[in-house]
Amino acid sequence: MKVGARMAELRKKKELSQTDFAKTVGVSREMIGRYERDEVIPSIEVAKKIADALEVSLDYLVGEGMNSKFDKQTVKRLEDIERLPSEEKNIVYKMIDMALVYSKTKKALAG
Repeated sequence: MKVGARMAELRKKKELSQTDFAKTVGVSREMIGRYERDEVIPSIEVAKKIADALEVSLDYLVGEGMNSKFDKQTVKRLEDIERLPSEEKNIVYKMIDMALVYSKTKKALAG
C-alpha cells in the first residue's frame, strides 16, 4: 500500500475530514489531498506530524522498517514488556502464547 493510501485509510478510521486533519498537521487541505493521491511526498517534518496525528510510527506510515507492522500502541506495549524483569516477562509471554493457541484452536474448529 502506498503512503498516500495508508494515510487516507488511517485518517478515515479516525473519522477526520481532510480539513480537520490538515489543521492538526499544519498544512492546507489541498496539500493533504495531494499527499493522499501520492502526487507529493511530505517532508520528514510533515511526515512526522502526520504520523503523530494518526498515532502511528513513521515506519508504519510508510510501510517499511522494523516497526512497519505495528501502530504506536503496540510498539509501546512491546517496549513495556521488554523492560519487565525476566520472571514477569516470561509470565506475559506464556499468557500471549495461551491466547494465540486459543485463537488458532477456535479458528480451526470453526472452519
